[in-house]
Amino acid sequence: MASTVTRPGYGQLLRTRGAWTFLLPGFAARQPFAMLTLSIVLLVQHTTGSYGVAGAAAAVTGVSMAVFAPYSGRLADRYGQRAVLLPGVLVHAASGLTLTVLALADAPLWALFLAAVPTGASVPQVGPMVRARWAARLKDSPLLSTAAAFESVTDELTFVLGPLLATALCTAVDPAAGLVTEAALTLVGGLLFAARKSTQPVVGGADGADGEHARVEHVSALRVPGVRVLIVAFLGIGSVFGGMQVSLAAFTESIGEPGLNGVLYGVFAAGNMISGLACGAVAWKVAPQRRLLVGYAALALTASGLWAAHSVLVLAGLGLLVGMCIAPAIVTGYTLVEGLVPAGARTEAFTWLTGAVALGQAAAVTVAGQLEDRFRDGAGFLVPMGGTVLALMVLVALRSRLAPRPHGRTVARGVGHRAPATVD
Repeated sequence: MASTVTRPGYGQLLRTRGAWTFLLPGFAARQPFAMLTLSIVLLVQHTTGSYGVAGAAAAVTGVSMAVFAPYSGRLADRYGQRAVLLPGVLVHAASGLTLTVLALADAPLWALFLAAVPTGASVPQVGPMVRARWAARLKDSPLLSTAAAFESVTDELTFVLGPLLATALCTAVDPAAGLVTEAALTLVGGLLFAARKSTQPVVGGADGADGEHARVEHVSALRVPGVRVLIVAFLGIGSVFGGMQVSLAAFTESIGEPGLNGVLYGVFAAGNMISGLACGAVAWKVAPQRRLLVGYAALALTASGLWAAHSVLVLAGLGLLVGMCIAPAIVTGYTLVEGLVPAGARTEAFTWLTGAVALGQAAAVTVAGQLEDRFRDGAGFLVPMGGTVLALMVLVALRSRLAPRPHGRTVARGVGHRAPATVD
């Protein structure tokens, strides 16, 4: 992209050459991710009658994804996205269907856990791969911040549609329909996305023709201090997603309206999508580190009020606010990666953040499920509060590590800024 772009805009972004060839199949391939956890919770809760067991089964899937996602990203950086996606989607579809059969057969919990491990480990990391394609296409363009916002909006659109689809399938068709559909969409969407070879980042990830970053292409993104701080922040975000999934399901069942679960979660995700659109349309003058701190403080404040809500309308309103606070934190976190991490490790960095959300979600569904089983009355909503408050404390204490560092001859790349920023 030309460097003359002075103001980010979605129209300019979507006119990027070749963008639609990976956006459309990428959207189809990432849709199942939003269905997986909730589909497992609804199926296992139906077969066992326990939210605690359902949350534990979903948590094993989330932990497996969090552990293996960065490794998947590292392999994609080194060998190419197609080489990772093709076997991954096949394994995921097969293991997801196996988990479904075991749950319907009233298999013991250890068997469900055994099937949940490959199901989570093989979740295709399409979102990070799409972000890596944007980074390769746009390089130093100010549109990178807009692309980060656009991807956040796309993620949230899937989280609007995914829970609604999973809830509708599991409650109106069959408890197993959610997981079966998730497996089918993963297979078809993943294969279509993998077929778009021309938009893949160059293997090796050098930023320029001179290959100035080739010497660090295999360095793990986890060695960057700022990435570790962002992982903590995204763990807190995952606690919101997981805590709300279980707690909203328990709340709507307690009032005799289980179908409202998808609607309430959709309102929450819609708030995220709306604020994400706004974030990408603004030419930010505030440093991304400061935006992250302010946005995260707002997230912790709004999430802390969820446990006190005892009506559908109040819960919907608070959920909308929480969703509107999540998007700025996610967008800014992904934007910071461009300035913190060299090109050859960005897919891995993105998968660390995605994996952190999954791990936070896994821990949250487990704890929230136990709280709902033992105490009910919205006790599971304490999980989003605790997760975001703890993460905010870490962000404040370690905020200096989020300052972009020079990579070789290149200083902080100015993502989210109008010009490169010099770092002392």
